[in-house]
Amino acid sequence: MEERHDHHRRPARALAAMALAALLGTAACGDPAPAASAAGRQPSPGPSTSTPQADVTLPAPDQKIPGDPARLAAALKGTSAALNAAIDAWPKTGKPPRDVELLALHQQRVYRYTARHPELAARAFARLPSGLAAQAQDNTAAIRGLLSLAHPIKPSATFKVQPARPAAELLGHFKKAERKFGVEWEVLAAVMMAETKFGRVKSDSHVGAQGPMQFMPGTWKAYGMGGDVQDPRDAVMGAANYLRASGAPRDYRRALYAYNHSRAYVNAILLHARQMKRDPRNYYAYYNWQVFVITTAGERRLTGP
Repeated sequence: MEERHDHHRRPARALAAMALAALLGTAACGDPAPAASAAGRQPSPGPSTSTPQADVTLPAPDQKIPGDPARLAAALKGTSAALNAAIDAWPKTGKPPRDVELLALHQQRVYRYTARHPELAARAFARLPSGLAAQAQDNTAAIRGLLSLAHPIKPSATFKVQPARPAAELLGHFKKAERKFGVEWEVLAAVMMAETKFGRVKSDSHVGAQGPMQFMPGTWKAYGMGGDVQDPRDAVMGAANYLRASGAPRDYRRALYAYNHSRAYVNAILLHARQMKRDPRNYYAYYNWQVFVITTAGERRLTGP
């Protein structure tokens, strides 16, 4: 997505303000999402906007998710509009602004909620405009599939996380790999998102996969081209190399199934990639989705505001 010039930013902020006003007017009632704060993280201060043009309250990190179809649809519509406007106004350099982080987290939490409540989701999505309904259906189905693959960990387990590299830097790696191997950058981005939330997860997987693209040591030795499995650039190039050798771009389903032997995983990657192709702003929204883990005592969020 190209950087917007200054003359585009004020209207985007005005749209964000209107969308946020609608969001906060409808999303305060209903059942809470099941996410809990990570152990040891300090409570976030009261939410506030990062932009003087939009003097409105942003959704709190633990804002309640509506349990009513009409209010859930309104919350998703308002969040999506405000998030798109905030992404448009973000120069895409440095750390994401607070409005983008909070809105993306709220969007992610809504979709994690709809993934666990399919009947409610269907009734809410029926109230959305067709484009947003398609996006919501894709995101919900992708998350539901990935949740089905989660391996619960003990609440006391150590789980290492770290800040993600800048969004523009990672996008450069994805596009360079696409030019070299012909694997679409959106597919590579969706893989990194699903595997480690763009490198935020530092721990090895429960089966020993490593790095931001989660390679098994033997596979990395064969396809990593001598690079460092922990380095995002090398990891993306290795993933593109492996996917190309496994059938991409001619047959993405075959290639992704070789990457992870799960039909649910393959479907999730292709659904998220499709949304990035439809609107590149979705890459920046996904980049700001945070790390959640499933423990035997419930869900826990490890990163984010």
